[in-house]
Amino acid sequence: MNWDEFAQWGSRISDWSADYHKTLRDRPVRAQTSPGEIAAQLPKTPPEDAEAMDTILADFEDIVMPGMTHWQHPRFFAYFPANAAPPSMLAEMLVTTIAAQCMLWQTSPAATEVETVMVDWLGQALGLPEGFTGVIQDSASSATLSAVLTMRERATGYCGNRDGLSGTGQLRIYCSDQVHSSIDRACWVAGIGQANLVKIGTRGARHAMDTAALKEAIAVDRAAGHIPAGIIAITGGTGVGASDVLGAILAVAKEEDLYTHLDAAWAGAAMICPEIRQDFWADVDGFDSIVFNPHKWLGAQFDCSVQFLKDPNPQLNTLKIEPEYLKTTGAKVTNYSEWTIPLGRRFRALKIWFLIRSYGLEGLRSRIRNHIQWSRELCNALRELPGFEIVTEPILSLFSFRCPGSDDDQQRLVDALNEDGRIYLTQGAFSGRKIIRFQVGQFDTIREDVMLARHVIEEVWEKISRGS
Repeated sequence: MNWDEFAQWGSRISDWSADYHKTLRDRPVRAQTSPGEIAAQLPKTPPEDAEAMDTILADFEDIVMPGMTHWQHPRFFAYFPANAAPPSMLAEMLVTTIAAQCMLWQTSPAATEVETVMVDWLGQALGLPEGFTGVIQDSASSATLSAVLTMRERATGYCGNRDGLSGTGQLRIYCSDQVHSSIDRACWVAGIGQANLVKIGTRGARHAMDTAALKEAIAVDRAAGHIPAGIIAITGGTGVGASDVLGAILAVAKEEDLYTHLDAAWAGAAMICPEIRQDFWADVDGFDSIVFNPHKWLGAQFDCSVQFLKDPNPQLNTLKIEPEYLKTTGAKVTNYSEWTIPLGRRFRALKIWFLIRSYGLEGLRSRIRNHIQWSRELCNALRELPGFEIVTEPILSLFSFRCPGSDDDQQRLVDALNEDGRIYLTQGAFSGRKIIRFQVGQFDTIREDVMLARHVIEEVWEKISRGS
């Protein structure tokens, strides 16, 4: 393909992309294919000769698209959305075109310097005090792993990377029982182990970590000769939106000299709204590490996760490695590959720049406020359905409910709704029971999309109840 052909096909794909987004409401949200159906349509061996692009695109339409779940669908109410606002998509097109590997300042100075400013912009938007720095990661999982590795190294006097962990004793990490599974995985990968991730029970309307139980667990561990290393808090947990009381956790961490990380991957975006910060974000400035995903509620194209650091030096002391071929001579510069686990880095900051400039913070706030309001309206509408139960009240734009019947009935309803195709939901678990999660957060959803869910849920449940 030459560059004239590239321009021709690029224009065609751009038109296809716009049409795709404009017609999403006409598509089922979740893929309606069976396991193996897509693979069965692909040749068993690669082609020896070149094929025409129009043939390739036709196969894309006929083979690939039926097997895609539409994450940008305005009735995607499952998980948390991986949003893609149009300006951030355009930025990604430019990044893909330039195709730079932005591992060092010298390999693309603009990528490094725009990232520095964008992290600062976002810190201001979230109400973080001056002095916080940070780095753009691919996902919250990577940011959390970076924080857990930092906890490990700090607790071992920064000897773990050099000497291993065999002689250190059992390092302990503390969190609530509402954390995301990425916390567990970070402890696996860091060599700390599942048995040393201590999960504390929760209490209160927002299912916050019980800090009295936290203090007791730390005391028991110290008495047993274990080594407490850090505490991971959450604002807006994935299951039901659990949100810890940050100041109370920080008080324990200060008393015990523990490193702290706050997982606000989903809910962090809502902190651009000052009235929400007052309620959910008090004392956040005491955390050593904070992560939130602009690629969720804020609207940036996936992948884009920001880790804020009160002091970057502990993480740099944990992750920085500088062979001769990566050294930068001359003026002192920032090399963000020293702040993260991967050496390779994409120019993720550009889509944040495009996004914020295109909508302004107030435009982004309006969307988030609407989503929260519509979620509450739908919650109240479902509350009125006979036999339906609201299990957890809305925390920001996330709530959970149950239909009449057993845990099996909850799964039957979720499966039937997703096969129906008009909305997409996921199941969860809370207090030993299966629940149905509902969250509002897709960038282009409108109130009518959200409220339609009540009709669909009632209609599908009635069909299940009749056995039809």
